[in-house]
Amino acid sequence: MNKWVELLVGLIFVIGVILIAWASSAYNWILFGKDFNFLHSAWVFFKGGVFWFVMMIGILLIILGINDLRE
Repeated sequence: MNKWVELLVGLIFVIGVILIAWASSAYNWILFGKDFNFLHSAWVFFKGGVFWFVMMIGILLIILGINDLRE
């Protein structure tokens, strides 16, 4: 695929996702009593990722500390 087409398609996808997330949070998207707020779910997913990232760094530091104690 042409590099300019790849950049254009990627930009369209990113802008599309941003617009869908904004529209779902600005307006009430409710279907069968279920609220579709994609911005909120993305924020919750991001917070979970940050939590697991910090947790894994802590575990890595503990393992490195135990390894240094053994030597």
